[in-house]
Amino acid sequence: MTDTFKKQFEVGWRDIDLNGHMANFVYLTYAVSTRFAFFAACGFSPGEFQQIGFGPVIKSDLTEYFRELKMLEEFSVTMENGGFSEDGSRFRVVNNFYKKDGTHGARVTSIGGWLSLNERKLIAPPDALKDAWLNLAKTDDFEELRSSIKR
Repeated sequence: MTDTFKKQFEVGWRDIDLNGHMANFVYLTYAVSTRFAFFAACGFSPGEFQQIGFGPVIKSDLTEYFRELKMLEEFSVTMENGGFSEDGSRFRVVNNFYKKDGTHGARVTSIGGWLSLNERKLIAPPDALKDAWLNLAKTDDFEELRSSIKR
């Protein structure tokens, strides 16, 4: 079974730029909030990441804008699996932003991996997190990624 994870939000005063719509950096903030809500729902709260000694690290982000989001507008952010390495050490996560009426507002695509906080190197995640990630819905352009682990 695969699911698209979704979290609801509302554009707040702090989110608005001079043009009266949601500022570009705020999209990343909501994308990350959605990701951590997903991790927490899978048993990996921020405290759990600290206790185990690893966490997600992002190499690159691409944000595409389609429709403006304005103050007090309700919107949702989805999370899908855009790519994954066989060992789980590298991932591509896609967060889509939808207005309340279903209009596609934006997409954030990020490439990342898992960082050992002690060793400061990329590692494979625990099986429970890898399994949770593999249960996310895959994007239409899902691709197998190469491992981030140096051998």
